[in-house]
Amino acid sequence: MKKFRFITIIMILATIQGFAQLKPVQYKDGNQILNGYKVAPSKSSSQKPGILILPAWRGIDKLSKDTADKLSKMGYYAFIADIYGEGNYPKDNNEAGKIAGSYKKNFEAYQKRISLALQQLIAAGANPENIVVIGYCFGGTGALEAARGHLNVKGVVSFHGGLGKDSSRHSEPITAKVLVCHGADDPYESKEEIAAFQQEMRDTKADWQMIYYANAVHSFTNPESGNDNSKGAAYNEKADKRSFEHFKLFLNEVLKK
Repeated sequence: MKKFRFITIIMILATIQGFAQLKPVQYKDGNQILNGYKVAPSKSSSQKPGILILPAWRGIDKLSKDTADKLSKMGYYAFIADIYGEGNYPKDNNEAGKIAGSYKKNFEAYQKRISLALQQLIAAGANPENIVVIGYCFGGTGALEAARGHLNVKGVVSFHGGLGKDSSRHSEPITAKVLVCHGADDPYESKEEIAAFQQEMRDTKADWQMIYYANAVHSFTNPESGNDNSKGAAYNEKADKRSFEHFKLFLNEVLKK
């Protein structure tokens, strides 16, 4: 019994220690207070690669924190962006949809919040010339906006993110490399929107990849999404693992370590 208690205590301490490296960071957009998180790599590197994480529509969540922790152990600086700001965090999915939708329409404000978070990643120690932006769902849209907005990043990765943009927007050449990890059965992205995105990538001469995962719907990387595909959003362990492997290949190609 004592041995069991000892093992349990060790496991709890290990979990706490693992996340103790994730430190809160308060920064601002004008008068708006933003609350992000930073973490340094467990092993130092002369190239100091950095990864900015853009959370899904409910804001900073367990998935984004778990990802930051994992990336730290892989040797990357990581920063989790706060897009909404203090006092504006959604209470439910309905509010999240409205707030996220406003940023999709006002893409310049979204790009600015991403840019401010990039500054925090650099301030934390990342090399400003060796950064990738990744995002989940709404954050995946943000990752693409980082490329569209010509932010100084080597690449962007969208996990089950929104792909569309207003057709009236002018498209300029995209220099950041692009990886889109997409559920083959995601009901929130129409064939027309996917086709328009792919045409955008061709028109902008982007170096892009789009990988589909079988039997996967929206939010397939998030264990908290349940496992019922009929709801349109559900976790898929196989797609989650496969997409992370594709993500690692992308990082090895794009970032110096």
